[in-house]
Amino acid sequence: MAKIPVGLQLYTLREETKNDFLGTLKKVAEMGYQAVEFAGYGDIPASDMRKALDELGLKAISSHVGIHQLETELDHLIEYSKVIGAKYIVCPWLDKAQLQDEASFQSLMASFARIGQKIKDNGLVFCYHNHDFEFEKVGEQYILDRMYQAVDASLMQAELDLYWVTKGGLDAKEYLQSYKGRAPLVHVKDMANDEKGSFAEVGQGIIDYKSIFAIAEEVGVECYIVEQDQCYNHPPLVSVKMSIDYLKSIGIA
Repeated sequence: MAKIPVGLQLYTLREETKNDFLGTLKKVAEMGYQAVEFAGYGDIPASDMRKALDELGLKAISSHVGIHQLETELDHLIEYSKVIGAKYIVCPWLDKAQLQDEASFQSLMASFARIGQKIKDNGLVFCYHNHDFEFEKVGEQYILDRMYQAVDASLMQAELDLYWVTKGGLDAKEYLQSYKGRAPLVHVKDMANDEKGSFAEVGQGIIDYKSIFAIAEEVGVECYIVEQDQCYNHPPLVSVKMSIDYLKSIGIA
């Protein structure tokens, strides 16, 4: 079987892409990343972005898109994704208060179902990306589990952020296994062994990624996506190189 590809969430390099988007993509490719997940496109036309990706040997796997854009610009987002070859469109965040209020929750999930259906009708896949607050409970259930029960799996898949799963107090490997067949994308970021559980380069923290990688194919993971929301000890370009170098050292990348 082919290896699961390793991508990079470009939000990690948001300052670098702001200054030189295509030049930053070149650096990402040179490090050995095979795919990228977008968090904005830097006003670059889709055809130009696709040309750059093809020239660099990078695959567009997905894009993070806020709920407002999903509700108001979905046709454009779908068309852009098709041109650049990205299979997944991901909602990266929702307001916690809206998820805890029952009326707002039901309205959001109805909106997600409509968004997911239109994305599906266009041959793409809608996902939701979690943080840790979705592991607070409403009644006896985690908010995140309620979300995945409220929207059919055919309309919304999971992009599980394994750092935030861990931060939420759960075992990342066990939780990933609980969504076997529904978690094609995972965010790979590590947690420092400090009081705050800070973000760390992959392989530099306390999350047992080797055991997670061992079950990822069986679970149905299609792409590992490295992300580091904040880079504390190194410039972001150094941090993302440290992460991919570690993944190469254990035979993942």
